[in-house]
Amino acid sequence: MRQPGRANVHLVPWQFTDLAELGTTTERAQREVLWVTPDSEVLGGAAAVARWLRFRGGAYAVAGRLMEAPVLRTLATAAYRLVAQNRHRMPGGSPACALPPVGFDPARPGTKAL
Repeated sequence: MRQPGRANVHLVPWQFTDLAELGTTTERAQREVLWVTPDSEVLGGAAAVARWLRFRGGAYAVAGRLMEAPVLRTLATAAYRLVAQNRHRMPGGSPACALPPVGFDPARPGTKAL
């Protein structure tokens, strides 16, 4: 994704990312969306969404800044968790949106499949 005069953004599925190099885990990537800042700070969940909205600019940036405000941050975090836990039930949701079963490890053949 390109924004004129700004750093480029590369959207990469966590399965194709060296999470250990970023200082995070597979478990976290399965649980929440991650945003890695140019300074290599890893944000997750509502904080990641807020930062992405700020990057998008315009009205999105306003929404992202509001999500980072102290009182709204708590609400945004709760809303994110609710949506993340039920994402497979949302319109357009598919089995690919479902959380993996306990014990699933994409790096180890023979673990439970999705």
